[in-house]
Amino acid sequence: MKRILSLLTALVVLSGCSVLQNIHLDPNLLAQAAGNAAYATTISDEDIAILSAQSVAQLDAQNKMADPSYLTRLNKIMKGVREVNGLPLNFKVYKTNEINAFACGDGSIRVYSGLMDAMSDAEVAAIVGHEIGHVNLKHTKKAMKTAYLAVAARYALASAGGVVGGVAASFVGDLAQQFVDSKFSQKQEFQADEQGYQFSVQMGYDKYSMYNALNRLLELSGNSTATMGQKMFSSHPDTAERAARMKAKAESN
Repeated sequence: MKRILSLLTALVVLSGCSVLQNIHLDPNLLAQAAGNAAYATTISDEDIAILSAQSVAQLDAQNKMADPSYLTRLNKIMKGVREVNGLPLNFKVYKTNEINAFACGDGSIRVYSGLMDAMSDAEVAAIVGHEIGHVNLKHTKKAMKTAYLAVAARYALASAGGVVGGVAASFVGDLAQQFVDSKFSQKQEFQADEQGYQFSVQMGYDKYSMYNALNRLLELSGNSTATMGQKMFSSHPDTAERAARMKAKAESN
């Protein structure tokens, strides 16, 4: 595992955390690194932080940042919170019509401008709390591990076929995209919803904020903006049931 991380770190250093190009590595080294993909089953929190930071750097380089007013609004929504359970948080807003947000194991929180356009401050806070919940509950660690195994499998296949430079150049980018497209289980989503509920309430927002955010996703999935909300909606299973659970929780408290 450490050998693979050393390889990835070298790639990022060479690229300056941007799109990797014109990198030529020893095919034997690539094959050996890919063959060690099984060690991802023992990936540590430290490894997750490294992989997360590399993946986020790649995504930041590939995405256009939204107007500064979006980040100003997000910082206002977060009310100065910069740490959760000892994990330092950092925020950025991507300019895109997609309805999505994600958090990584290194504390990086990325929110899409489309989500902020579609939701109130309280709903955005609940969504951010939900994503932070995935980190707190180690869901993102499992998602990164799964993403790593999927990309490493393609990496090994391409290396065996002699396609070396191109695969090495795209490894970090592929890992980042695989992670963003990860789907959580129903149980994981229920657990993260609970965290989003608690987070938004502790921040002083209405106790229906998590319910309202989920209900808003449902509304977006059923009208002309469905394509905008498709990514987040499709990656979060049984949104109607989740919304009902959050409504019941709010009503009982």
